[in-house]
Amino acid sequence: MDNGAKRNMIGYGVAAMLGAGAMGLAGGWASVQFGLAGEATGAAVRSYILEHPEILPEAMERLEAREAASRLAPMADAVRAPFPGAVLGNPKGSVVLVEFSDYACGYCRHSVAEVDALIATNPDLKVVIREYPILSEQSAAAARMALAAAEQGRFAAFHKAMFAAGRPSPTTIEAAARKAGLDLERARKFAASAAVARELQSNHALANQLGFNGTPSWVAGDQAFSGAVPGDVLARALARPADPAKGV
Repeated sequence: MDNGAKRNMIGYGVAAMLGAGAMGLAGGWASVQFGLAGEATGAAVRSYILEHPEILPEAMERLEAREAASRLAPMADAVRAPFPGAVLGNPKGSVVLVEFSDYACGYCRHSVAEVDALIATNPDLKVVIREYPILSEQSAAAARMALAAAEQGRFAAFHKAMFAAGRPSPTTIEAAARKAGLDLERARKFAASAAVARELQSNHALANQLGFNGTPSWVAGDQAFSGAVPGDVLARALARPADPAKGV
């Protein structure tokens, strides 16, 4: 067995052991079986990990991805269903990327270019933006105005203008709304509506169920990610065939 195959085998094994808390750590080392013709014994696994501790972060990432996919499966449709108009790219696209975003988040601001590049290379891509304001009171105000922009069919224009304007404040929010061409009186009324309040509450609930506690966070295909994920990673996740067993 070459080192790459052995590394993959051990990585899956560690993820399995980390997920088998009921067995206990000591028992996990010895009892987890990897189904590869008996090559990997508990002692061999322990020895390899001690010699190559750098595989532990990879194993944790795999475990976290597996758990996120499991959480996503029963709620995938709800996560991918946008607030009317709160989409970028092709609103009728069959390839869906979901971003949980906060206008006060610097990483979200940097992700704008990554998302634009994905849209440019995939005309069938629909990007669902879930407003998830968790950083400040003003980011919540910006999120409400963004949903008001969606109601007027100006979401993409406001979304980009708001990130370009800098951190949310009454001044930058109004400037972005004007730049997007919003009817401000109508927008302010809609931003204060029960429909907007319900959407923000729903987005927080979805994020909690998915285990997201920061922005940006993503759902691409049957995978969920948190943080500043490179565009090529998202593209690979979107291109990966769906797993029928996961229902996503």
